[in-house]
Formats: sequence, structure tokens, C-alpha cells
Amino acid sequence: MAKQTAIYGLSSIIGRFLNYLLVPLYTYKIAAESGGYGIVTNLYAYTALLLVILTFGMETTFFRFSNKEGVDPNKAFSTSGLTVGLVSLVFVLLVSVFLKPISNGLHYADHPEFVEIMAIIVALDAFQAILFARLRYENRPIKFATLKLLFIFLNIGLNLFIFLVAPGLKESHPALMGWYENSYQVGYIFIVNLICTSLITFGFIPEIKKMRYGIDRELLKQMLRYTWPLLLLGLAGILNQVADKICYRFIVPGEEGDVQLGIYGACVKIAMIMAMITQAFRYAYEPFVFGGKRDTADKEAQAKVMKYFIIFTLFAFLAVVMYMPLLKHIIKSDYWEGLRVVPIVMMAEIFMGIYFNLSFWYKLIDETWWGAVFSGIGCVVLLAINFIFVPQYGYIACAWGGFAGYGTCMVLSYFVGQKKAPIPYDLKSAFMYFAVAIALFFAQKHIQIENTVWTLVVNTALLLVFFAFICWQEKDLVKGVMGKIKVKR
Repeated sequence: MAKQTAIYGLSSIIGRFLNYLLVPLYTYKIAAESGGYGIVTNLYAYTALLLVILTFGMETTFFRFSNKEGVDPNKAFSTSGLTVGLVSLVFVLLVSVFLKPISNGLHYADHPEFVEIMAIIVALDAFQAILFARLRYENRPIKFATLKLLFIFLNIGLNLFIFLVAPGLKESHPALMGWYENSYQVGYIFIVNLICTSLITFGFIPEIKKMRYGIDRELLKQMLRYTWPLLLLGLAGILNQVADKICYRFIVPGEEGDVQLGIYGACVKIAMIMAMITQAFRYAYEPFVFGGKRDTADKEAQAKVMKYFIIFTLFAFLAVVMYMPLLKHIIKSDYWEGLRVVPIVMMAEIFMGIYFNLSFWYKLIDETWWGAVFSGIGCVVLLAINFIFVPQYGYIACAWGGFAGYGTCMVLSYFVGQKKAPIPYDLKSAFMYFAVAIALFFAQKHIQIENTVWTLVVNTALLLVFFAFICWQEKDLVKGVMGKIKVKR
């Protein structure tokens, strides 16, 4: 699992890190006061929500039924893939027919093409989600990572052309660049995404050919019974991530709302290292759990994985916080006022990762509706905090809303799960690592040094303190790793 996590991480962690090149590009080329980056943040939030709706839990359902006795994995793949594809096609057609009222309702009456482009993108992404799931099921992380990275490199390359090369060509070769308008840069972001997503689809031709079994109606009925709670779970879960960015333009309307949302969205990008880690972990851990045995040893393995996940994510949390004097330059200085949300959002992402780990108990006993209940309650908490406190405190309330929402889901899932399908999690170690990490976080906040170099030196020392504490607490793990390194040498 560690090897596959490393490969999946190449496309998730390293890939998204490369994609971070777009964050400084956008923030340095799109001024905060223009509100353009707020539009980007808002529409991509809608895209994330719609992706959950159009896939309706079929990724997890495909894994479950592919490993189910008496079910042909090829039929499970064909049924899930074609169903998602048809639903996505109908969605695009409906958006095209009702484009004007939809655009007006979302406050994009001046640019309805933004909405139509994003609808096509999300439809393609939904279909590709099942194709990527097939690669994970077949244990083909190399092709998975290759396609993910190919999209990222294409996306970065075209964006660099649009923002850095095209303006110069417009002046030197106006006849050649008659299509380019400097004022339409936000629109070009979406067009580039559409081009890249479309091109990647051709890389799945071999997998698409495997859908020759069509849709098995009886199997589809079984899959839909299993997946509808996952849809509710996914909706509530994604709303915990994007509801603040969707609602913000309604709570704080007009240009001011776009400006604040742009600042918040840019700073949240710095915190997304946690999303990268949890996503890479999920890609490898999901097949591992569904393909595992339901015995004591397997439960102990899940408990150990949880502990190591907490250790690693807390270390990443401290690394980002400690090196914020450097990382803040990812975005332009007129976005820096929003950096205070980064630690809060990162901790919320850790809670989300823990909640994901805890979620397998109800997936394995086919009681996925529990996830919908937990996530629904968490979503209500998030929305309540947003609508009550955003008008007074602005986007900082969005960060605390996510923190409270994920924290609620995590706590509820743990206590109910321990009654339904108990797993011997090491709570003592978990609380201890959280306590030490939080103490070091507040220590660096209260150490005021004007010199950036010395600030980084002190913060590095604090990070090493946490690393040394891990090594001291996990002596057996360190010895095992060192022993394997010696054997390989």
C-alpha cells in the first residue's frame, strides 16, 4: 500500500504542487481588487459539487461490487461507467437548453459561457472518475499517474501561454492573435481546462472499449440501492468543502463579495497540501480495505494506519505553518491579509482525513446511510456558522465553519462506529501528538522575530522537536524502517 500511495502521490501531491504554479500566476496577473479570482473560486466550487452529484458514489460502489462474490467485475465497470456517462450527457443537454435562467440565477448573466463550459468539464470529469477507478482496481498506478500528470502539464503549459506569452504576441502579431483579449483572462482559464480535460479522455480508449457489456439492469438496481446513501454522503461531504465558496457571493453580494472570496480562495490553496495527502492516501487505502479480510489483524492494521496518518498530517501541518514566511510568496502580497485562515483550514482537512479513515466501518457493513447522516449534520453546522458569522467576520468564519463541520463528522463517526464495528484506535497517542503539535504551533506564533532568516531557523528547530518526539514515541517503527534500509543496501 505504501508503494502505491507513493505512485498515486506522484499524481496527487507532486502533481498538485506543480499545479501550484497556477496560483502565483493567477494572483499576480489577476489583481485581488478585480474580484476575478473570486469568480474562479466560485465556479470551481460549483464544479466540485456537481462532480459528486454526477458520479453519485459510483466509484466506491464499483469497488464494492467488483470485490463482491458472484459479480463479474467487468459488468460492474461497464454498468457503473455507462450509467455515469449517460447521466452526465443528460446534464450537459439540460444546462445548454436552460443556460440563460441558470446563468442569471448564479449571477453570471454577463458570461453565460462560463457556466456552459464548466458544465461540459464536470461531465467529462465524472465519466473519467469511473475510468480512473478502473485503473485503481487493476492496480495500474503508473497509467493513473501518467494521465493525471499529463493533464497538469498541459494545463500549466496552456495557462503560461495565455498569461505570459499571448499578451506579447497580441502586440507584435495582432493579426495572428485577433482572438485574444486581455480583459477575458478569467474566461481563458475555463477554456484551457476544457481543452485539457477533453484531450485526456482519449487516453482512456482501451478502458472505454471494456464497457462492451453494456448496462446490466439487475446489477444496476443493486448498485443504486448501495450508492444512493453514498450520494447523500458525498453531497454533505463536498458541501463541507465548498458551501462557503458557493454561498459567499449570496451572503456578500456584488464586487466586494468577489474580492473577499478571491482572497480567501487564494489563501486556501496554500492549505490544500492536506487535501493532496488525504487524496493520495485514499487512492491506495480504499482498494486495500475493501480487498482485506474482516478479522482482528485487519482491524489492528486499520488502527495503525490511522495513527501514522495522524502523525504524518500533523507533521505536514507544522511544516506549512513554520515555513509560511516563504510559502506566502506563492500568492501576491495583496492577498496576504487572508493568510490567517491557513492553519484553521489545514486542521479542518486533517479532521476530514480522519473522518475518511473512520468511514470504512459503515461502508464494509453496507450501512452507508450513516455517512449521509454524519455528513449532513456536519454540513448543517458549517452552513449555520457561515450564514450567522460571515456578515460580521467575513471569510474567517468560513474557515471556522469547515473546522467545526468536519470536527462534528469525525466525532460522530467515531462514537457510533465503536458501537457498530469497533476498531482499537490508539486514542492516547492521537491526543498526545495533537497536543504537542498545537503547543509547537502556538510557540512559533508567540516568538516574534523580525528577521525572516532567523524566524525560519527557529521554526525549523521547532519542527525538528516534533520529529524527534515522533522518533522517540515510535521506536519500533523507526527500527523497522532503518532495518529495511540496511537490508536493501
